[in-house]
Amino acid sequence: MAAKKPSSKATQSNVSPEELKAYYRDMLLIRRFEEKAGQLYGMGLIGGFCHLYIGQEAVVVGLEAAAKEGDKRITSYRDHGHMLACGMDPKGVMAELTGREGGYSKGKGGSMHMFSKEKHFYGGHGIVAAQVPLGAGLAFSDKYKGNDNVTFTYFGDGAANQGQVYEAYNMAEIWNLPVVFVIENNQYAMGTSTKRSTHSPSYWERGAAYGIKGEEVDGMDVLAVKEAGEKAVEVCRAGKGPYILEIKTYRYRGHSMSDPAKYRTREEVQKMRDERDPIEAVRSLLLTGKHATEDDLKAIDKEIKAVVNESAEFAKDSPEPHLDELWTDIYAELEA
Repeated sequence: MAAKKPSSKATQSNVSPEELKAYYRDMLLIRRFEEKAGQLYGMGLIGGFCHLYIGQEAVVVGLEAAAKEGDKRITSYRDHGHMLACGMDPKGVMAELTGREGGYSKGKGGSMHMFSKEKHFYGGHGIVAAQVPLGAGLAFSDKYKGNDNVTFTYFGDGAANQGQVYEAYNMAEIWNLPVVFVIENNQYAMGTSTKRSTHSPSYWERGAAYGIKGEEVDGMDVLAVKEAGEKAVEVCRAGKGPYILEIKTYRYRGHSMSDPAKYRTREEVQKMRDERDPIEAVRSLLLTGKHATEDDLKAIDKEIKAVVNESAEFAKDSPEPHLDELWTDIYAELEA
């Protein structure tokens, strides 16, 4: 069954065929990378925790389309997609997943803890909601420096009930910080539906208590996410931030690779795949709009698979870190 066509709001968005293809390619890269990561985990090449982003690709790709150079991003432990979307090398990401020296944190961080100063990616954090006040701090830095950069602070529906989130909201509004708080609401947190865990499931509206503007967004529609992201960053760059985006999305896999996801039915997941898949939606736009042929899209898929396979081989071949690496990167170098 083909995915339903995107909403009229999305199809009317001002994007070129080239941009649409780029979003398709970026989402497909995340999907194929995560599928390969799942395979390597099953083979025992990735240990510890591994949280896949399959199904949520439109969120980060849509928001990266609204970002500019200098903008920052920080997220939780479901972070591989964010790394790829901001331009981090798939080889370095996969090598970190396998705990190898060629990884972004030299094999010392694993799935949940890697960073890229070059790409302004500040993690990957394993403690639920810990990244939210850190994101506010990153935004404070830019406000202090007087530039127009924005920080995207991602967290999930489970983290949205944590107290430090609301402390960060309060400070961000008092200081008009240029931060977009992005709630990736995949509706199940670690394994409990929002209907069972939260009396008021409209998370973005909680910002009203602090005077923070926001909205709910269809997170299975990359163009709708992009449009909402552009609105949010415009508010922040104008010095009128912060802003909250509650992006309603859906993960196809369990919370982590060790989660059998028995709290929902297979039929529910399959229905979402069949009717609301974000990649299939863009694929449909490309084909119906005659922006690409089936052969064009097959060529993109082949190209992406080659990139992902190369990253897996690099990860396998990269050596394990030397024990001396335990004593490196402990303290940050101060900038002049």
